[in-house]
Amino acid sequence: MTLALYARKKQWPLEAVEVRLRHSKIHAADCDECETREGKLDRIDTEIVLTGRLDGDQRVRLLQIAQMCPVHRTLTSEIHIQSRLV
Repeated sequence: MTLALYARKKQWPLEAVEVRLRHSKIHAADCDECETREGKLDRIDTEIVLTGRLDGDQRVRLLQIAQMCPVHRTLTSEIHIQSRLV
């Protein structure tokens, strides 16, 4: 949704966005860019398919925007979940 809104604002020819996600667990020691060094971590591999006559610069910018969207930022931040029965 964020990409579609951004492209519409810029009047770019984005026709559709498809996001494919794959979730797995990895050993923290196998993740060079991760702060956590022990145990296992959740890993989400994301593929973004952009449909439309976009040039290379527009595609790169849309990937940057995808990495700043609210969902991406939530998933990459520290999360504290509190549950309660009602």
